[in-house]
Amino acid sequence: MAKTRQVISSLEELTAHYGESPITSLAKELDYISDHYRQMIEKSPFVVLATIGSGGLDCSPRGDAPGFVRVQDNKTLLLPDRRGNNRLDSLKNLIDDSRASLLFMIPGVGETLRVNGDASIIRDEALQESFAVDGKLPATIIEFSVDRIYFQCQKALVRSRLWDPDARIDRSELPSTGTMIKAIKADFDGEAYDRQYPERLKQTIY
Repeated sequence: MAKTRQVISSLEELTAHYGESPITSLAKELDYISDHYRQMIEKSPFVVLATIGSGGLDCSPRGDAPGFVRVQDNKTLLLPDRRGNNRLDSLKNLIDDSRASLLFMIPGVGETLRVNGDASIIRDEALQESFAVDGKLPATIIEFSVDRIYFQCQKALVRSRLWDPDARIDRSELPSTGTMIKAIKADFDGEAYDRQYPERLKQTIY
């Protein structure tokens, strides 16, 4: 018997298929940073920043020492924008559209923390200096205004075994960065790029 394909295109169809949200899924959502959510942010060394703009969507990983995203008050987060590849995809999007989302992850912890709101790109030398690492300042600060914040349950990380050491794969099982670039740009010296990368990383991490 052939299977049918249906595109769900209305909220009514979506609710009929999945059912109503359990009360616990809704009760955890706040419009401010609670003490419990502050603790999760301050323990997190990694966050994913999602933005949208005229060029489309973007999802960018950001990481540093735990607590690198600073809780300024119960409605505001400060995220240092450190040296990267200079594509500036997230920042270009924020110029177009201030809406943004954050997904915080904590090594070894199954729950993640989701934050939705608006973000601005700030230049403030004193503020940037307060985020300095090894004397190097972030280029700018992303000031994030919280509209909604809530934790996500463990299911995704448990299913993925993300923190399970036995689930790790060796990096050699995947093509190297140099190999991938050379496949796109034939005259690129991928072997030299890979060979020099460890030292380049040390020199440019901040």
